[in-house]
Amino acid sequence: MSDDFKLPEECTDMREVRIGVDRTDRELMELLDRRFGYMRAAARIKTNRDVVRDEARKAEVIENARADAEKRDLPAGRIAQIWDDLVETSIAYELDEWDRLRAPK
Repeated sequence: MSDDFKLPEECTDMREVRIGVDRTDRELMELLDRRFGYMRAAARIKTNRDVVRDEARKAEVIENARADAEKRDLPAGRIAQIWDDLVETSIAYELDEWDRLRAPK
């Protein structure tokens, strides 16, 4: 990590902004890696492939993200769209992992 990292309110030029964005992107990837680790755990734990997709849970996760974005004065509708893509990608990943774990050897 760069010693030049500053929080957004401390940035005074675009170089500092870019350093902050790049560092934040790496941190987001670490969090996504953890999130997809939970998808691997779910695939391992769930005994029935049919329960991988849970529309009620999907709606809850997206609504939680939308509400959190709204509280933070972020673009809530767009954040909800991002979360919809994230959840759909997570479901596809979990299904692939579920199949991989149970594939004949």
